[in-house]
Amino acid sequence: MQTALDALGSGHSDAVEAPRYATYAWATLAAMMGVIVWGAFVRATGSGAGCGSHWPLCNGEVVPRSPTAATLIELGHRLTSGLAALLVVGLVAGAWRGFPRGHVVRRSALAALVLMVLEALIGAGLVLLEHVAGDASIARAWWVSGHLVNTFLLVAALTLTAWGATHGARPRLSGSGTLGARLAAALGAVLVVGVSGAITALGDTLFPAATVAEGEAQTFSDTAHLFVRLRLWHPVLALAAGVLVLAAAQHATRVRRGPRVSRAANLVLGLLVLQIGVGVANVSFLAPVPLQLVHLLLADLLWIGLVVLAATALAAPPAR
Repeated sequence: MQTALDALGSGHSDAVEAPRYATYAWATLAAMMGVIVWGAFVRATGSGAGCGSHWPLCNGEVVPRSPTAATLIELGHRLTSGLAALLVVGLVAGAWRGFPRGHVVRRSALAALVLMVLEALIGAGLVLLEHVAGDASIARAWWVSGHLVNTFLLVAALTLTAWGATHGARPRLSGSGTLGARLAAALGAVLVVGVSGAITALGDTLFPAATVAEGEAQTFSDTAHLFVRLRLWHPVLALAAGVLVLAAAQHATRVRRGPRVSRAANLVLGLLVLQIGVGVANVSFLAPVPLQLVHLLLADLLWIGLVVLAATALAAPPAR
């Protein structure tokens, strides 16, 4: 946080301050990626109840004595989340000191702070209501879905903050024609797939299968839990979303000019292909924890790439 304040409070020109702030903003986004992946590790290892039903304390203590492995995993996630929150506070302070009123950096940084607070409250709700560890209730699915949506929106806000500080441009929906609608459809589709993926991953943790045949039997059983049934629907939704993402990326390169749009579109398409490949491997190898984490990280990177593509295309001049 102090880095951002120093970078933007030194009295230098905006030409010097903006790059330093942009570096800090991208670093904050990277740190948030680490926190998100660590949170998935908490879920995958069943460590969500490592601190009991206590929040913000851990098992009723500030520093738990004789902690278990689950306690250390959960406590580590809480500490890194707190550090990430401080980074976001620094992001807002720097935005207010280095950018004018109404700038996209100010707005997105403030949105990130609000979403960070909501993220903490949702995490607290999951713990206090005991929607962790072995809980397989539908209520947990709703909380997990809300958590995923809020996380993706938080990542989008951080991405726009870093992008705006890097390029100094302003995305505009006016005059974009169908481009805005196509990009919105692609973003919405990826968000839906993310929710289904989070619940599917939860099902893999709560109802593990020892073999592919056992996994298929669970999925197609008449008594299968909702979390297990999504093993079938998640890939279908992912492929449908992939088509929308592909269409949006290709349309963006046709109607908006500039190498930045082409690079962003190519990045999105590359991440899409990689994510589909990892998804197939994840199903084939019965969702081992390391592969689950890679799958989640790629999903977040694809989301970031799509946000960058949307911002870049909407800020670029129309192609003739």
